[in-house]
Amino acid sequence: MCKDCGCSVTDHEHHHDATSTRQAAHETLHDNPQLNDKKTIEVISKILDKNDHEAMHNRAHFDRHNVLAINLMSSPGSGKTALLEHLADIAPFRFGVIEGDLETNRDADRIRAKGIAAYQIQTGSACHLDAFMVHKGLHAMPLEEIDVCFIENVGNLVCPASYDVGGHLNVVLVSVPEGEDKIEKYPVMFRQADLVLITKTDLLPYFDFRVEHAKQAARKIKPGVDVLEVSTKEPESVKRVADWIRFKREMR
Repeated sequence: MCKDCGCSVTDHEHHHDATSTRQAAHETLHDNPQLNDKKTIEVISKILDKNDHEAMHNRAHFDRHNVLAINLMSSPGSGKTALLEHLADIAPFRFGVIEGDLETNRDADRIRAKGIAAYQIQTGSACHLDAFMVHKGLHAMPLEEIDVCFIENVGNLVCPASYDVGGHLNVVLVSVPEGEDKIEKYPVMFRQADLVLITKTDLLPYFDFRVEHAKQAARKIKPGVDVLEVSTKEPESVKRVADWIRFKREMR
């Protein structure tokens, strides 16, 4: 079993905001009584210390190249890769993608088919990316040729929230088919968000999803968090995401 979250196997022991990473880890422990003992906490602290150090190194690397790094997190099937495909058509910035999945190169292949640089990380059974994995990926990115690097994390609404991978911003997606309750059920994830995207809004007529309730839930967990509604079938909604990213990059 994984030494940290108990749900995967990693190939090593495994600061945007080390405090938020520690808080996420603390909440993960609090919600998992089996992990909440002194020895386990000491091991997790050691792993997170190493991860935080590597994350700071990653961020410094992005900073030297003036690249904004964005960590995309969500459950599987929320539309992360589809969003990136459509951003490739309209984004007013150049970008590359570091892809994280347990197996296959399918997502990276989809991104490359759009003419975008992509590097696939296969985590095996690890349920999240960490800073060490991302470090390998950033060296495969043409950082001098891009403005933004997306880190598409493994689909999972739990573990990725506890790991600083070296990004500058966290974007969390929740799709209409998943249900509005996911925000309140997984508060640790949404507390890390700088932007929440409610995706697949073209399906609203077919699901009992209250958009305003979801927005209120997100802002109760993270006061003031930005929330956008997105459908890849509506180019204007994708453009709003691109404009948000461009604004954040210009404000750096």
